[in-house]
Amino acid sequence: MSDEKSTPAVCRGATTRAQDVAVDVLFVPVFQDDDRLEDLPDLDDASSGEVGRARGRGEFRGRPFELFLTPLAGRGWKAKRVALVGAGLRRDADAERLRRVAAACAYTAQLRAVDSLAVLIRRGVDLALAARATADGLCAAEFDGGSYKRPEDRANRPALQLTIVAPGADAGVLSASVNRGRVIGDAVNFARSLANEPPNVLTPREFAARVAAAATEAGLGVDVLDEVRIRDLKMALLLGVSQGSAEPPRLVVLRHEPKGAAATPVLGLVGKGVTFDTGGISIKPADGMDRMKDDMSGGAAVAAAMRALAALGSPHRVVAVIPMTENMPGGTAIRPGDVLTGASGKTVEIINTDAEGRLILGDALWYAQTLGATHLVDVATLTGACTIALGKSVSGLFGSSSSWVDTVHAAATRAGDRVWPLPIDGEYRELLRSEIADMVNSTGRPAGAITAACFLREFVDDRPWAHLDIAGTAWQDDRKPYQQKGPTGVAVRTLVELGLSNLG
Repeated sequence: MSDEKSTPAVCRGATTRAQDVAVDVLFVPVFQDDDRLEDLPDLDDASSGEVGRARGRGEFRGRPFELFLTPLAGRGWKAKRVALVGAGLRRDADAERLRRVAAACAYTAQLRAVDSLAVLIRRGVDLALAARATADGLCAAEFDGGSYKRPEDRANRPALQLTIVAPGADAGVLSASVNRGRVIGDAVNFARSLANEPPNVLTPREFAARVAAAATEAGLGVDVLDEVRIRDLKMALLLGVSQGSAEPPRLVVLRHEPKGAAATPVLGLVGKGVTFDTGGISIKPADGMDRMKDDMSGGAAVAAAMRALAALGSPHRVVAVIPMTENMPGGTAIRPGDVLTGASGKTVEIINTDAEGRLILGDALWYAQTLGATHLVDVATLTGACTIALGKSVSGLFGSSSSWVDTVHAAATRAGDRVWPLPIDGEYRELLRSEIADMVNSTGRPAGAITAACFLREFVDDRPWAHLDIAGTAWQDDRKPYQQKGPTGVAVRTLVELGLSNLG
């Protein structure tokens, strides 16, 4: 990664009129359903009629992420240019849409090498929601996916001065919401930066070192367990996955323990941290294997969320467990047919060594419970089957308690992450049956995401647990107006929202 130090952007809220904000570009979200810009009656005049003409001839209709940019001729307006950005239908202006609109503004400004920008919060939307989502979205362009390119080939630096304008708003609500959105956006970028690193750089030891450094800076408790301590805990599932690699595993434990917090609930977050997944002896096809550097995205999301929860002052005790390893096909690698005994005492017959994520999560879920977790969420790029079921825009949600699944689902919706519940009840448990051990680690393609979740449930005692399968959503395959190609940082927002809310 480049050692070049970048100047951090300054993001602030302003309760002044849009006309009084002196920036290079003022972005105005415009809704698709008959938005007449009543709150900006003199904007068309300030643009010398260009805004009205563009809308009148259908050049700009307010469809999502549509853009119209034109200079302002002064006339009381301090911004140099105004950009209308399509926000789609007003009824769709939820956290996800507002964040994406702001991200599209940030990428547009970066493309044009803009130094300062402002985004107007329109009348009729929830101030706190809009300010938080906008501040979060404006962070998107600050992630540099080309950090190993020569400086002259890298993207323009993002804008350094960001203003979120809410005329006449409560200044305290605006400031708090902007700060929260900024913290969350920075956390998402931290997760994206980890997932973007080459696997020869981000080994398990390096992953652990970076997470530990960031957590210590945030004031979290940190414990990094090496292979000796992992062996002492009898975590043969984690050790089994790692034994084909020359790189030793790590298990990182992070703790957020606010003063005065109740002894319970304790939120336990577990994230899959496979820094490179070849599939092991059951090796993957060569096509697309380079993407397997992102198989630690769940662990990155958990680490990033912990950092944000510390910064935002979550009232709950939170413990995070992140198992980190490579899955390689070395001469000492586990084989199909092997039987491993996890730290919980459960035995697993290995059917497919490419079903390794559930193995390391089994040991990690057990350990999170020994550390006192009363409510569990694990996050993992676990199964291609989930991508077949839900595509690449929705994460799978599973759980052992319908009320806890509902709680996690509601948190994801408020946060702007799209998730969808899938069943794990009924006959699925029978598919895990082994003739030689307590269970098999793979049941084949049918219901693959569900049986993987069923496997994880076997390592959870009688307590609320939810599983997020982000295999389809952790990586964006092509560029969108609001998202670069590459890691997305998915699930960070859900975990932060959950950690700041009432756990029931």
